[in-house]
Amino acid sequence: MLKAAVIGLGDVSHIHIAAIQANLDIELVAVCDTDETLARAVSGAKFYTDYTKMLENEVLDCVHICLPHYLHYSVTKACVEKGIHVFQEKPLALNADEVNAFIALEAENRHVKIGICFQNRFNETFEKLQEIVAQGQYGAVKGIKGIVSWSRSQEYYTIKPWRGQKKLSGGGVIINQAIHTLDQMQLLGGKIASIRGSVSQLLDYGIEVEDTASAQIRFTSGATGLFFATNAYVDNSSTEVEVILEQATFRIKDNILWKINEDGITERLVEDSRMPGSKFYYGAGHIKLIRKFYQCIQNDSQDYVHVKDAAISIWMIEAICKSSQIRMEINLKEKKE
Repeated sequence: MLKAAVIGLGDVSHIHIAAIQANLDIELVAVCDTDETLARAVSGAKFYTDYTKMLENEVLDCVHICLPHYLHYSVTKACVEKGIHVFQEKPLALNADEVNAFIALEAENRHVKIGICFQNRFNETFEKLQEIVAQGQYGAVKGIKGIVSWSRSQEYYTIKPWRGQKKLSGGGVIINQAIHTLDQMQLLGGKIASIRGSVSQLLDYGIEVEDTASAQIRFTSGATGLFFATNAYVDNSSTEVEVILEQATFRIKDNILWKINEDGITERLVEDSRMPGSKFYYGAGHIKLIRKFYQCIQNDSQDYVHVKDAAISIWMIEAICKSSQIRMEINLKEKKE
């Protein structure tokens, strides 16, 4: 049986813990958080307030890192250098410089796996959409649209101030809420040629990071992508991902994949599973993704989301922000080989 631990007991950690406990081949032996009031949050697991002591005292196969963004690299590095596999929440890194540090860390420790949590890749709707695009039955991709219209109150940032600080979060709505949508767009579109983007603040929260962003993405295939994300809506609306192929359009909305034929007739194809008791936008992909990662540990296989896979979304975010700053298109052709 593989032995696991979780560092950081915030909101998303409960999804990781549930996924671990749903797998009979994994034992959750320890958890860590600086908040001592969470000591009884997970029964049967030893509680630590110092992750370095946990790494010293426990024999672990894998550590789940569910920490604020600015702690991802340092804590992942500490685990990897002890030979412990890591399953890390998104985003991979704060910025492109830290991406390079992650790439070097992975290259220097090839016997250790660093898996990044992009669970939306494993939603049934997206898996089916990828399959349809790859088969080419309806022709080549002409356009891809990704929309995230969510709501975050000012309290969201005051309760956890790191979320509104650029050096601690790496950004706002793009890196924290909409990064999964960017990841899905690049998986569907392939290699990116260039991005032109704009970031702004529609809300008067007094934070450093953007609450709204838009971008036009040009793929080397000739397809065009449109991305829009905001935290300034009144509620968390359904995320939308649309792909226009030469002979049909496919749209994921309300966790359902729809096919829209050339004559406008709509056909329902598949609906996502839901994880009971979790936020709707988490989906049930965590369970599949985490199970797959542990299978890779057991079999020493490579079918998981690697550092290089997760790096693309950070390069996209950097390009959007830089383009907004200099008001020019940013070339990304060299970034995805």
